[in-house]
Amino acid sequence: MQHVWNKVVQVVPLWIAPNVLTFSGFLMILVNYILFSYYDWDYSASGIGNQHIPNWLWILAAIGNFLAYALDSIDGKHARRTQSSSPLGELFDHGLDSWTASIFPLSLFSIFGCHSGESGLTPMKMYLVTSVVLFTFMLSHWEKYNTGVLFLPWAYDISQLSMTLVYILTAVVGIETFHNPLFLRVYMADFLITFLVGCSLLIALPQTLYNIVIGYRQKTLLKNSVYEGLLPLFSPSILFIFLTVWTIFSPCNILHRQPRLFLWMVGVLFSNVTCRVIICQMSNTRSEVFHWLLWPLALVVCLAVSGYLGTMEELTFFVVTAFASAAHIHYGICVGKQLSKHFHIYVFSLKKRYAD
Repeated sequence: MQHVWNKVVQVVPLWIAPNVLTFSGFLMILVNYILFSYYDWDYSASGIGNQHIPNWLWILAAIGNFLAYALDSIDGKHARRTQSSSPLGELFDHGLDSWTASIFPLSLFSIFGCHSGESGLTPMKMYLVTSVVLFTFMLSHWEKYNTGVLFLPWAYDISQLSMTLVYILTAVVGIETFHNPLFLRVYMADFLITFLVGCSLLIALPQTLYNIVIGYRQKTLLKNSVYEGLLPLFSPSILFIFLTVWTIFSPCNILHRQPRLFLWMVGVLFSNVTCRVIICQMSNTRSEVFHWLLWPLALVVCLAVSGYLGTMEELTFFVVTAFASAAHIHYGICVGKQLSKHFHIYVFSLKKRYAD
């Protein structure tokens, strides 16, 4: 798609800051998610006999998804056009990408829902698919942490174009079409899951490992030991262990009671962990072993699965989700302000900032 984006970026006015493009794309994905949440909070709207999501929302989702994809693809090019590339812009771009990586599948899941029988997705499948998507995103930044080069595989372009086409297809043929098998007993949900997981495991993972092996052979890796190279993966791995334990052993079956909100919490926690890794790779500093947000999460998970929370488990989950979301937004604002002050630039303007 590079030849397309090279032409598209030429129509963007030079007075617009690149971060405005980045943030606009993020807001489009967020608006899609909010609208889907309103019409399908518990992923039941696509179920047989239920009131379905209106067709106009599928069209709006397709437009929003593609525009966000386009803006995310040209913001860096626009930064180079305006000679405004900076570590602030890089962190702003990749930091928001780490959040949208989880929001994309959360909106897509509304096509299939979790109350559609064999044609739908169980909340556990949704959780596992989301985990694979987030794992794939982390791979690219783990690779850069070790090689100094951010390589985005074709899986990203393929997934974005596929989601846009699926939204359009849903608006044209209707949600009921996906209740019927494509062939034998294979449904559209099975096909898309296989496709997403295949892109991750057969394209992204092999490409990342190959690039790291090449760096090792050429002696260009930035880390001098396996332990140092694997450090960025520790916190995400521990995070998913805690969350998986909670989903499996939750006395109130929290994932099934609050699938959308639980997956939102997964995305927020992952994004915060990833942002720390991105900062480490940008500043060439050592990644932390254990992210601080994992401590309160570990406490809540232990209390929940042991039964000590009792009927308070769901309320505690709401508090944890709200706390994690607020902490993540606060972290992003603080880092943005600090980088803005340090480099004497504004986040959403090309004007230079004078030293305080």
